[in-house]
Amino acid sequence: MKANQSNVSETNNLGQPIGQVVPAWSPAEFPKQPPMDGHFCRLEPLDAGTHARGLFAAYARDEKGKNWTYLPYGPFSTFEEYSQWLNSTTSDVDPQFYAVILKSTGEPVGVASFLRIDPGNGSIEVGHIHFSEILKHTPAATEAMFLMMKTAFDLGYRRYEWKCDVLNAASCSAALRLGLSFEGVFRQSTVYKGRNRDTAWFAAVDSDWPELETAFMRWLDSSNFDEGGKQAVSLRELTRPILNVSAFPISADIGDGA
Repeated sequence: MKANQSNVSETNNLGQPIGQVVPAWSPAEFPKQPPMDGHFCRLEPLDAGTHARGLFAAYARDEKGKNWTYLPYGPFSTFEEYSQWLNSTTSDVDPQFYAVILKSTGEPVGVASFLRIDPGNGSIEVGHIHFSEILKHTPAATEAMFLMMKTAFDLGYRRYEWKCDVLNAASCSAALRLGLSFEGVFRQSTVYKGRNRDTAWFAAVDSDWPELETAFMRWLDSSNFDEGGKQAVSLRELTRPILNVSAFPISADIGDGA
C-alpha cells in the first residue's frame, strides 16, 4: 500500500501548513447520462418503461430478499410497487441511475448510479448499487464498476466515492477489491428502515486512476481467464498495492488548548 499523498502540504507566508495548489483547476463536467459500453455489459440510462420488468424478474431470483437489506428501500412485493418506485426515483438528475445490460442476453440485470455529483469540487459518488444474482460475481459486474469509474475520471472528477453501512461486509470488501481506499467511519450518519447506520467511506482519487485503470484492464483481458472462466490473477491482488494508507494529518502534539 502506498502513502496518502493528500497529507502533503505547503506553507503560507505565515508559516502555516496549507493544502497543495491544484494547478489550472476547472470544474468537472456534469455527467450527461452517457451510455457506457464494455465487452461483457452495457450501462444505459435507467428507464422504468424499458427496464423495470426485466429488473424485477432478475431481482426475483433473490428469493429471501437479502440483497435489499442494506438499501434504504425495498424489497417490493409486486411489480407495480417496484415500477412506481422506479418511476419516481429515476426522474431526478441526482442520483443519476443506470441499468446494467448483460450483452450475452440483452437483459437488464442490475442498477447503479452516480450521486452527490459536485463538479465544482470534482467529487462524485457511486451508489444505489443493486446487482441481481445473475450479475453478481461475474466479469460483467466488475466491468460495470470499471466503466463508471472511468467515466467519472474522464469527466475531470478528482474524487470518486463509495459509501455503505459499515456492517455490510460484502460492500466494504467490494470497495477495497475495486481499489477504493478506506477513509473512516461516520458514526450515526443516517437512519434507514428505522435503524441506525454507521457509514464506511471509501474513495479513489485522480492520482490513483492511472494505476487502477491498468489493473482493471489487465484483469478484464481475456488472457486472464482460462477456458472455464477461472482467473489467473485476482483483481484484489492487482489493486491492493494501489490502496492508500490513511493517516491523521494533524500532529498529535497539539497542546491542551482551552
